[in-house]
Amino acid sequence: MTAPTHSSATRSWFKPAAIGAVVLALAGIGYASFSSTTQAPDVTFISIAGEKISTQSLRGKVVMVNFWATSCVTCVKEMPDMVATYNKYKDQGLEFVAVAMQYDRPDYVLNFTEQRKLPFKVALDSAGDIARQFGDVTLTPTTFLIDKEGRILKTYVGEPDFAAVHKLIEKELAG
Repeated sequence: MTAPTHSSATRSWFKPAAIGAVVLALAGIGYASFSSTTQAPDVTFISIAGEKISTQSLRGKVVMVNFWATSCVTCVKEMPDMVATYNKYKDQGLEFVAVAMQYDRPDYVLNFTEQRKLPFKVALDSAGDIARQFGDVTLTPTTFLIDKEGRILKTYVGEPDFAAVHKLIEKELAG
């Protein structure tokens, strides 16, 4: 007697079911990650100038937190638009913290900041704690738009549509 073999016909139900389960799980994760009711974590950024900036101290302002790296091509490409966005809205109450990833060398971050004359606060996440507290950020760029009450309004993974970002910032600054 030979052992039964598994034909593709007996396994065919598994693949669509497994794929469906994975898609639903990812959709749930995506929804949770991009939900507008998520409170921003209570963290303290340490700027490259040594300044401590807590998320608590930023309450009452619309805040962009951008996780980036000097080695990230998209981060470097979007930085002029980040600077333009900050410059456009800073006098209306927008705060901006650019958080360099754990693996980014501090001297590279400092050089980049000085060469590009970044006008906003740049922080180092040397232990990776801030990225972990923001939902374990690993992809760069990842940008969080946070409302005046400290809630994450929108999470952008990759370069955002800046026209849409500006509309959302304007809506929040007016509110």
